Amino acid sequence: MMEINREKLLVAGLAVLAAVTGVLGWQYLKPPGLPEGIATGNGRMEATDVDITTKFAGRLGEVGVREGDNVVAGQVLARMDVRELEAELHQAQAFVKQAQKQRSAAAAVIAQRKSEVALAEKNLARSRELYENQNIPIEQLQRSETTVQTARAVLAAAEAELAHADAAIEAAKARVESVRTRIDDSALQTPIDGRVLYRLAEPGEVLPAGGKVFTVLNLTDASMTIYLPTMQAGRLRIGDEARIVLDAISEYTIPATVTFVSPEAQFTPKEVETRTEREKLMFRVKVQIDPLLLAKHGAIMKTGVPGVAYVRLGADVEWPTSLQVRLPP
Repeated sequence: MMEINREKLLVAGLAVLAAVTGVLGWQYLKPPGLPEGIATGNGRMEATDVDITTKFAGRLGEVGVREGDNVVAGQVLARMDVRELEAELHQAQAFVKQAQKQRSAAAAVIAQRKSEVALAEKNLARSRELYENQNIPIEQLQRSETTVQTARAVLAAAEAELAHADAAIEAAKARVESVRTRIDDSALQTPIDGRVLYRLAEPGEVLPAGGKVFTVLNLTDASMTIYLPTMQAGRLRIGDEARIVLDAISEYTIPATVTFVSPEAQFTPKEVETRTEREKLMFRVKVQIDPLLLAKHGAIMKTGVPGVAYVRLGADVEWPTSLQVRLPP
Protein backbone atom coordinates (compact mmCIF):
# COMPACT_ATOMS: atom_id res chain seq x y z
CA MET A 1 0.00 0.00 0.00
CA MET A 2 2.86 2.30 0.92
CA GLU A 3 4.64 1.52 -2.34
CA ILE A 4 1.52 2.39 -4.34
CA ASN A 5 1.22 5.79 -2.63
CA ARG A 6 4.90 6.45 -3.27
CA GLU A 7 4.45 5.66 -6.95
CA LYS A 8 1.44 8.00 -7.16
CA LEU A 9 3.35 10.79 -5.43
CA LEU A 10 6.29 10.25 -7.77
CA VAL A 11 4.04 10.40 -10.87
CA ALA A 12 2.27 13.50 -9.56
CA GLY A 13 5.58 15.17 -8.81
CA LEU A 14 6.89 14.43 -12.27
CA ALA A 15 3.69 15.81 -13.80
CA VAL A 16 3.98 19.04 -11.79
CA LEU A 17 7.65 19.35 -12.73
CA ALA A 18 6.81 18.86 -16.41
CA ALA A 19 4.05 21.47 -16.21
CA VAL A 20 6.30 24.00 -14.50
CA THR A 21 9.08 23.31 -17.01
CA GLY A 22 6.64 23.78 -19.89
CA VAL A 23 5.32 27.06 -18.56
CA LEU A 24 8.80 28.42 -17.93
CA GLY A 25 9.94 27.25 -21.37
CA TRP A 26 6.95 28.86 -23.10
CA GLN A 27 7.54 32.13 -21.28
CA TYR A 28 11.19 32.01 -22.26
CA LEU A 29 10.59 31.16 -25.92
CA LYS A 30 7.46 33.24 -26.65
CA PRO A 31 8.01 36.42 -28.70
CA PRO A 32 8.00 39.60 -26.67
CA GLY A 33 4.81 41.67 -26.90
CA LEU A 34 4.70 45.17 -28.34
CA PRO A 35 5.11 47.95 -25.78
CA GLU A 36 2.35 50.45 -25.18
CA GLY A 37 2.37 53.18 -27.84
CA ILE A 38 3.19 51.05 -30.88
CA ALA A 39 0.41 50.09 -33.28
CA THR A 40 0.62 47.47 -36.00
CA GLY A 41 -1.25 46.39 -39.09
CA ASN A 42 -0.92 43.93 -41.96
CA GLY A 43 -0.41 45.06 -45.53
CA ARG A 44 1.43 44.54 -48.79
CA MET A 45 4.26 46.46 -50.37
CA GLU A 46 3.03 48.83 -53.03
CA ALA A 47 4.90 50.93 -55.55
CA THR A 48 4.01 53.42 -58.26
CA ASP A 49 4.11 51.97 -61.75
CA VAL A 50 4.18 53.85 -65.05
CA ASP A 51 2.77 52.59 -68.34
CA ILE A 52 4.98 53.23 -71.36
CA THR A 53 2.57 53.74 -74.26
CA THR A 54 2.66 54.74 -77.90
CA LYS A 55 1.64 58.27 -78.78
CA PHE A 56 0.65 57.39 -82.34
CA ALA A 57 -0.68 54.27 -83.97
CA GLY A 58 1.92 52.19 -85.75
CA ARG A 59 3.99 49.02 -85.92
CA LEU A 60 6.41 48.22 -83.11
CA GLY A 61 9.87 48.05 -84.65
CA GLU A 62 12.23 46.88 -81.91
CA VAL A 63 12.17 46.19 -78.17
CA GLY A 64 15.36 46.59 -76.16
CA VAL A 65 14.51 45.36 -72.65
CA ARG A 66 12.84 42.42 -70.98
CA GLU A 67 10.77 41.94 -67.85
CA GLY A 68 12.91 42.35 -64.75
CA ASP A 69 15.48 44.64 -66.39
CA ASN A 70 16.45 47.76 -64.47
CA VAL A 71 16.10 50.98 -66.46
CA VAL A 72 17.04 54.63 -65.93
CA ALA A 73 15.05 57.76 -66.71
CA GLY A 74 15.36 58.76 -70.37
CA GLN A 75 16.41 55.30 -71.54
CA VAL A 76 14.89 54.18 -74.84
CA LEU A 77 13.05 50.93 -74.21
CA ALA A 78 11.54 50.39 -77.67
CA ARG A 79 11.19 52.03 -81.06
CA MET A 80 8.29 52.18 -83.47
CA ASP A 81 8.75 51.50 -87.20
CA VAL A 82 9.36 54.99 -88.66
CA ARG A 83 9.94 54.20 -92.35
CA GLU A 84 6.64 55.74 -93.35
CA LEU A 85 7.31 58.78 -91.17
CA GLU A 86 10.75 59.21 -92.73
CA ALA A 87 9.11 59.25 -96.16
CA GLU A 88 6.69 61.92 -94.92
CA LEU A 89 9.64 63.90 -93.61
CA HIS A 90 11.38 63.86 -96.98
CA GLN A 91 8.17 64.98 -98.65
CA ALA A 92 7.69 67.81 -96.14
CA GLN A 93 11.28 68.96 -96.66
CA ALA A 94 10.67 68.97 -100.42
CA PHE A 95 7.62 71.18 -99.86
CA VAL A 96 9.81 73.63 -97.93
CA LYS A 97 12.25 73.86 -100.83
CA GLN A 98 9.42 74.30 -103.32
CA ALA A 99 7.85 77.07 -101.23
CA GLN A 100 11.22 78.81 -100.94
CA LYS A 101 11.62 78.76 -104.72
CA GLN A 102 8.12 80.18 -105.13
CA ARG A 103 9.03 82.95 -102.74
CA SER A 104 12.16 83.74 -104.71
CA ALA A 105 10.07 83.95 -107.90
CA ALA A 106 7.51 86.18 -106.15
CA ALA A 107 10.29 88.45 -104.90
CA ALA A 108 11.66 88.77 -108.46
CA VAL A 109 8.20 89.66 -109.77
CA ILE A 110 7.87 92.34 -107.10
CA ALA A 111 11.16 93.89 -108.16
CA GLN A 112 9.91 93.97 -111.75
CA ARG A 113 6.53 95.47 -110.75
CA LYS A 114 8.23 98.16 -108.70
CA SER A 115 10.25 99.16 -111.74
CA GLU A 116 7.07 99.32 -113.79
CA VAL A 117 5.41 101.50 -111.13
CA ALA A 118 8.42 103.82 -111.06
CA LEU A 119 8.41 104.15 -114.87
CA ALA A 120 4.66 104.76 -114.95
CA GLU A 121 4.96 107.47 -112.28
CA LYS A 122 7.72 109.22 -114.28
CA ASN A 123 5.59 109.12 -117.42
CA LEU A 124 2.67 110.55 -115.47
CA ALA A 125 4.82 113.40 -114.19
CA ARG A 126 5.90 114.27 -117.76
CA SER A 127 2.32 114.00 -118.99
CA ARG A 128 1.15 116.47 -116.34
CA GLU A 129 3.85 118.92 -117.30
CA LEU A 130 2.96 118.62 -120.98
CA TYR A 131 -0.71 118.98 -120.21
CA GLU A 132 -0.12 122.09 -118.13
CA ASN A 133 1.76 123.57 -121.10
CA GLN A 134 -1.13 122.51 -123.33
CA ASN A 135 1.06 120.22 -125.38
CA ILE A 136 -1.09 117.09 -124.96
CA PRO A 137 -4.83 116.52 -124.57
CA ILE A 138 -6.34 115.53 -121.29
CA GLU A 139 -7.09 112.05 -122.61
CA GLN A 140 -3.37 111.30 -122.78
CA LEU A 141 -2.90 112.50 -119.19
CA GLN A 142 -5.71 110.26 -118.05
CA ARG A 143 -4.17 107.29 -119.81
CA SER A 144 -0.90 107.93 -117.92
CA GLU A 145 -2.81 108.09 -114.62
CA THR A 146 -4.54 104.80 -115.42
CA THR A 147 -1.20 103.18 -116.26
CA VAL A 148 0.15 104.17 -112.82
CA GLN A 149 -2.92 102.79 -111.04
CA THR A 150 -2.68 99.53 -112.96
CA ALA A 151 1.05 99.17 -112.21
CA ARG A 152 0.39 99.76 -108.49
CA ALA A 153 -2.39 97.17 -108.46
CA VAL A 154 -0.14 94.62 -110.14
CA LEU A 155 2.57 95.38 -107.56
CA ALA A 156 0.09 94.84 -104.72
CA ALA A 157 -0.88 91.49 -106.21
CA ALA A 158 2.77 90.48 -106.43
CA GLU A 159 3.31 91.47 -102.78
CA ALA A 160 0.29 89.38 -101.82
CA GLU A 161 1.80 86.46 -103.71
CA LEU A 162 5.04 86.94 -101.74
CA ALA A 163 3.12 86.89 -98.47
CA HIS A 164 1.39 83.71 -99.61
CA ALA A 165 4.79 82.17 -100.38
CA ASP A 166 6.05 83.13 -96.90
CA ALA A 167 3.00 81.47 -95.34
CA ALA A 168 3.56 78.38 -97.46
CA ILE A 169 7.16 78.19 -96.22
CA GLU A 170 6.06 78.43 -92.58
CA ALA A 171 3.41 75.76 -93.13
CA ALA A 172 5.92 73.45 -94.77
CA LYS A 173 8.43 73.99 -91.97
CA ALA A 174 5.71 73.29 -89.39
CA ARG A 175 4.93 70.07 -91.22
CA VAL A 176 8.61 69.10 -91.06
CA GLU A 177 8.71 69.77 -87.30
CA SER A 178 5.50 67.81 -86.81
CA VAL A 179 6.89 64.75 -88.57
CA ARG A 180 10.19 65.05 -86.70
CA THR A 181 8.29 65.19 -83.42
CA ARG A 182 6.40 62.03 -84.34
CA ILE A 183 9.69 60.33 -85.19
CA ASP A 184 11.14 61.42 -81.84
CA ASP A 185 8.01 60.21 -80.04
CA SER A 186 8.41 56.85 -81.75
CA ALA A 187 11.36 56.22 -79.42
CA LEU A 188 9.59 55.02 -76.26
CA GLN A 189 11.48 56.27 -73.21
CA THR A 190 10.93 55.67 -69.53
CA PRO A 191 10.39 58.85 -67.48
CA ILE A 192 11.60 57.19 -64.25
CA ASP A 193 14.31 54.97 -62.87
CA GLY A 194 12.83 51.58 -62.18
CA ARG A 195 12.35 47.96 -63.17
CA VAL A 196 10.39 46.57 -66.11
CA LEU A 197 7.41 44.88 -64.51
CA TYR A 198 5.55 43.82 -67.68
CA ARG A 199 6.48 43.62 -71.35
CA LEU A 200 3.14 43.81 -73.12
CA ALA A 201 4.02 43.89 -76.83
CA GLU A 202 6.51 42.30 -79.20
CA PRO A 203 8.25 43.58 -82.36
CA GLY A 204 5.99 43.55 -85.39
CA GLU A 205 2.75 44.12 -83.50
CA VAL A 206 0.54 46.94 -84.76
CA LEU A 207 -0.51 49.10 -81.83
CA PRO A 208 -3.15 51.83 -81.57
CA ALA A 209 -2.44 55.29 -80.22
CA GLY A 210 -1.97 54.86 -76.49
CA GLY A 211 -1.15 51.15 -76.81
CA LYS A 212 0.78 49.81 -73.81
CA VAL A 213 4.23 48.40 -74.43
CA PHE A 214 5.73 48.27 -70.92
CA THR A 215 4.85 48.80 -67.29
CA VAL A 216 7.80 50.16 -65.32
CA LEU A 217 7.89 49.94 -61.54
CA ASN A 218 9.28 52.94 -59.66
CA LEU A 219 11.73 51.35 -57.22
CA THR A 220 12.15 54.56 -55.21
CA ASP A 221 8.46 54.94 -54.37
CA ALA A 222 7.48 52.08 -52.06
CA SER A 223 4.89 52.11 -49.33
CA MET A 224 2.52 49.93 -47.32
CA THR A 225 -1.08 50.69 -46.45
CA ILE A 226 -2.51 49.49 -43.15
CA TYR A 227 -5.73 50.13 -41.23
CA LEU A 228 -5.83 51.28 -37.63
CA PRO A 229 -8.74 51.85 -35.25
CA THR A 230 -9.80 55.32 -34.16
CA MET A 231 -7.91 55.38 -30.85
CA GLN A 232 -4.61 54.61 -32.56
CA ALA A 233 -5.10 56.57 -35.79
CA GLY A 234 -6.10 59.64 -33.79
CA ARG A 235 -2.68 59.72 -32.14
CA LEU A 236 -0.76 59.54 -35.40
CA ARG A 237 0.85 62.51 -37.09
CA ILE A 238 2.34 62.87 -40.54
CA GLY A 239 6.05 62.23 -40.22
CA ASP A 240 5.83 59.74 -37.34
CA GLU A 241 8.35 56.93 -37.42
CA ALA A 242 7.35 53.46 -38.61
CA ARG A 243 8.91 50.09 -39.26
CA ILE A 244 8.14 47.50 -41.94
CA VAL A 245 8.91 43.79 -41.70
CA LEU A 246 8.24 41.76 -44.84
CA ASP A 247 7.37 38.07 -44.65
CA ALA A 248 9.84 37.18 -47.39
CA ILE A 249 12.79 38.91 -45.67
CA SER A 250 11.72 38.91 -42.05
CA GLU A 251 15.33 39.13 -40.90
CA TYR A 252 15.32 42.81 -41.89
CA THR A 253 13.48 45.71 -40.25
CA ILE A 254 12.96 48.59 -42.66
CA PRO A 255 12.54 52.16 -41.39
CA ALA A 256 9.61 54.11 -42.81
CA THR A 257 7.56 57.25 -42.20
CA VAL A 258 3.85 57.91 -41.87
CA THR A 259 2.94 59.98 -44.94
CA PHE A 260 -0.86 59.76 -44.95
CA VAL A 261 -3.67 59.29 -42.46
CA SER A 262 -7.15 59.17 -43.93
CA PRO A 263 -9.37 62.02 -42.72
CA GLU A 264 -12.41 59.75 -42.86
CA ALA A 265 -13.14 56.41 -41.26
CA GLN A 266 -13.88 53.50 -43.54
CA PHE A 267 -14.45 49.76 -43.48
CA THR A 268 -11.34 47.67 -43.41
CA PRO A 269 -10.59 45.79 -46.64
CA LYS A 270 -11.92 42.31 -47.31
CA GLU A 271 -8.48 40.79 -46.70
CA VAL A 272 -9.04 41.14 -42.96
CA GLU A 273 -9.82 37.62 -41.79
CA THR A 274 -12.49 37.90 -39.11
CA ARG A 275 -15.94 39.28 -39.67
CA THR A 276 -15.81 41.18 -36.38
CA GLU A 277 -12.77 43.12 -37.56
CA ARG A 278 -14.33 43.77 -40.96
CA GLU A 279 -17.30 45.38 -39.33
CA LYS A 280 -15.16 47.87 -37.43
CA LEU A 281 -14.59 51.32 -38.88
CA MET A 282 -10.88 51.89 -39.40
CA PHE A 283 -8.60 54.62 -40.73
CA ARG A 284 -6.32 54.06 -43.68
CA VAL A 285 -2.67 54.82 -42.92
CA LYS A 286 0.18 54.90 -45.42
CA VAL A 287 3.81 54.38 -44.40
CA GLN A 288 6.50 55.30 -46.93
CA ILE A 289 10.09 54.11 -47.27
CA ASP A 290 12.73 56.78 -47.88
CA PRO A 291 13.60 56.88 -51.62
CA LEU A 292 17.31 57.31 -50.82
CA LEU A 293 17.24 54.16 -48.71
CA LEU A 294 15.54 52.27 -51.54
CA ALA A 295 18.15 53.52 -53.99
CA LYS A 296 20.87 52.13 -51.75
CA HIS A 297 19.15 48.90 -50.70
CA GLY A 298 17.19 47.89 -53.79
CA ALA A 299 16.93 44.29 -52.57
CA ILE A 300 14.28 45.22 -50.02
CA MET A 301 11.91 46.41 -52.75
CA LYS A 302 9.47 43.51 -53.17
CA THR A 303 6.19 44.70 -54.63
CA GLY A 304 3.13 42.74 -53.51
CA VAL A 305 4.97 40.93 -50.71
CA PRO A 306 2.89 40.82 -47.52
CA GLY A 307 4.25 42.04 -44.26
CA VAL A 308 3.59 44.00 -41.11
CA ALA A 309 3.95 47.72 -40.50
CA TYR A 310 4.53 49.15 -37.03
CA VAL A 311 3.92 52.80 -36.21
CA ARG A 312 5.02 54.74 -33.15
CA LEU A 313 2.20 56.69 -31.50
CA GLY A 314 4.48 59.15 -29.75
CA ALA A 315 8.00 60.49 -29.97
CA ASP A 316 8.74 59.32 -26.41
CA VAL A 317 7.93 55.68 -27.21
CA GLU A 318 11.02 53.49 -27.48
CA TRP A 319 11.32 50.92 -30.23
CA PRO A 320 11.81 47.41 -28.82
CA THR A 321 14.94 45.50 -29.70
CA SER A 322 13.01 43.32 -32.13
CA LEU A 323 12.10 46.41 -34.20
CA GLN A 324 15.47 48.10 -34.32
CA VAL A 325 16.51 48.91 -37.90
CA ARG A 326 18.25 46.06 -39.66
CA LEU A 327 19.08 46.43 -43.33
CA PRO A 328 20.85 44.24 -45.88
CA PRO A 329 24.50 45.04 -46.55
